[in-house]
Amino acid sequence: MTTSGTTQHLRGRVRRRRTATALLAAGATAALAACGGGGPAPAAQDASSAGLVAGDQLPTYTAIDLVEPDFPGVDGSTPGFLSVPDPLVQAFDEPPGAGGSYTAMTPLWGTIPPTEGNAYFDAVNAAMGTDITFQISDGNTYGDKLAAVLASPDDLADWVTIPSWNVPPRFGQAVETIFQDLAPYLAGDAVEDYPYLANIPTEAWQACAWNGRLYGLPFPQELGVTDYAFYRSDLLPDAQMPTTADEMIDFVEENTKDGHWGTNDLWTTATVMFGVPPEWVVGDDGTLVHRVETPQYRAALEWMAELYASGAVHPDAVADNQGDAAQRFESGQVLVNSGGVGWWHEALTRNRAVDPSFDMRPFPVIAADGGTPTVYKSRGAAMCSYLKKADDATITELLGAANFLASPFGTAEYQLINYGVEGTHYTLDEAGLPVPTAQAQTEVQPSYIFLVDPPVVNAKVSLPDYVEAFSEWTATNAAYVVEPPFYGMNITEPAQFASLDTPFVDLEKSIARGRADLSDLDAAVETWRSSGGEELRAFYQEIYDAQQEGGASGTDAGTDSGTDSGTDSGTDSGTDES
Repeated sequence: MTTSGTTQHLRGRVRRRRTATALLAAGATAALAACGGGGPAPAAQDASSAGLVAGDQLPTYTAIDLVEPDFPGVDGSTPGFLSVPDPLVQAFDEPPGAGGSYTAMTPLWGTIPPTEGNAYFDAVNAAMGTDITFQISDGNTYGDKLAAVLASPDDLADWVTIPSWNVPPRFGQAVETIFQDLAPYLAGDAVEDYPYLANIPTEAWQACAWNGRLYGLPFPQELGVTDYAFYRSDLLPDAQMPTTADEMIDFVEENTKDGHWGTNDLWTTATVMFGVPPEWVVGDDGTLVHRVETPQYRAALEWMAELYASGAVHPDAVADNQGDAAQRFESGQVLVNSGGVGWWHEALTRNRAVDPSFDMRPFPVIAADGGTPTVYKSRGAAMCSYLKKADDATITELLGAANFLASPFGTAEYQLINYGVEGTHYTLDEAGLPVPTAQAQTEVQPSYIFLVDPPVVNAKVSLPDYVEAFSEWTATNAAYVVEPPFYGMNITEPAQFASLDTPFVDLEKSIARGRADLSDLDAAVETWRSSGGEELRAFYQEIYDAQQEGGASGTDAGTDSGTDSGTDSGTDSGTDES
């Protein structure tokens, strides 16, 4: 499982070349921009309609601080709490609803609970004063379900959740005809009627705006690193943390021994270390450069090829079996794994039940050359939900229900929505923490939270070491966050470009595993340009130029397309692909 001296020598040569490439990245990006041709932009969505949602169309942000966090957020990082308030704050004196009955369509990555005779649904509906009947679908096939129901809007549920990675093609046009414009109800100070919705940060609302108007209700998410490399800190208690990409390979090589493999696939981590943009960056001359054209992308692929050549990657990962990556890590077969940050607490909870010493930590976020990392800001909401067009009384009642569901941590309503009914779905242990009952396993599943959710907090109070480590890690990373072009915008790309990037998914895997090399990347980029990439660049360039001419600030800009496949799933499975 160790590499030969010859391979080590070759790796040294590759490292020096790759480091030089990374250091030249900024200048090379500008040069690449000059290579862009620029045919006429296709007219799927013109620059005026694709512009940033105006500030007066978004709710005025008004923070509610019911509970003082033990670890306050820093520059947008997630605050952490070590205990549940006692007593809980009562957010509502009486149910806010008018007694209406409505349907809601949501995804679920788990066992779908019964919707009839479910004490959890009955209790939340009663507390809201509004009856919501769920139409829950398998999250893994939810995109197909969405496409089918949106094609027949007459049969559409009253309230529909759409994950960012399941946004259907041409949704930017469909949203105006099917769903309610919420700006008249929530924009500016109008949101004062719904104070818990006003407590949701502006970035989350931006992710739910289309064509300059607000249409959706957000499920907020972390704004920094959402997927990175973790290591088994219980098995490697004295590990020296890598400070460069080269040292990361040294780390996994040195720990490929004694029946352990160093790592699973680390492609997502590589994109962070090398600062690979999510889609577009702006060259020095103001011309857009796609991620596959950047030297950062190229250097990350070169590093991945070196990682796989080191012999430290588990054979199942080499075979592209990513479904079991988290299990290989949690069982100790593999000591390093890339995964979503949500997987961290899930894995701790799952494994400490049988092994209290189990522990895992994320590596410090590093830049490939040891400099300052670049972390591209994630969209403010992982999902948005939409209300089907209806009369004013219906929309008002559903927004009242949304305000109830946005009750923040520390309230009795938050406890009910997340844990169910005390004595039925949970009991309190000696520390006052909810312990699920057998009935909860059947009835309480994530459902209401996918309609709208309060600001993200870290309140896994049964894992105090995790809360502290997570809070400190995200606070440190906040200093590295930058906003990519088009931040806060939902852009519907012309349909002919929907699969333009698809070949790169397989190419990334092939280059990493030595089945292809960087000359194949060069050929793929040229094919991308000639097959529509230049037209796509022109399409985005028109939007970008109009944005600049309109005086939009850098704090108002990101990239979310109506055909975006997304990078985060609601499952945070802990697997990673290259």
